[in-house]
Amino acid sequence: MPGSRSPVTTVDAVELLGTVDPAHPLVVVALEQEARHFVTDFPVLVTGVGKVRAAVAVAHALGGGIRPRELVNVGTAGGLHPGMEGTHEIATVFQHDFDNLALHAVTGRHDGPPLTLSAALAVTPEPAHALPSAPGGSAAPVLASGDRFVAGGPLRDHLASIADLVDMEGYAVAAAGAMLGVPTRLVKYVSDPADESAGATWVESVDACARVLAEWVGTRLK
Repeated sequence: MPGSRSPVTTVDAVELLGTVDPAHPLVVVALEQEARHFVTDFPVLVTGVGKVRAAVAVAHALGGGIRPRELVNVGTAGGLHPGMEGTHEIATVFQHDFDNLALHAVTGRHDGPPLTLSAALAVTPEPAHALPSAPGGSAAPVLASGDRFVAGGPLRDHLASIADLVDMEGYAVAAAGAMLGVPTRLVKYVSDPADESAGATWVESVDACARVLAEWVGTRLK
């Protein structure tokens, strides 16, 4: 048909560097660019971008039955508040493009509630009615995950009222960890302000961000 798009028939492969080991964490990143400076003996899973890719990659990597000590998703995120910079370990993550309450009204199920995280405990759901709390650069950062690259506009304004950071994979990794009974941590470095400059800023800053993430993995992850 004239003007129609050709279907995409290939999808980039998931890459697992190393072997999943119950004694060690599995480090999860979206892109090779974010892991290019890692110097670690821990296995590293490169999922690709987006919630579907991240969830499928984690499930595939752990499909053999061996579970890591924990999942540690490290990567870049957009900051939603002035002065929101540096590295943050996430306390709560939610999907900004999944209407859990509306779907519950129809189905009676809660398939995508906000999740709380702990380095010591498996991910646990927030109360189904709960909204993310404490945005604004608190000691308990809130991450919004969704399958859109946020670059300003009304969506950014809305997210800034209920979250501190925005990414595209964190919730999926946490949800996969919860389903598989694996403790999960999300560690995000602010690469851009999630505004109209976000795309160019991310491209320009990703290598520097990767160096910071590599230092965190090398010094903070045991």
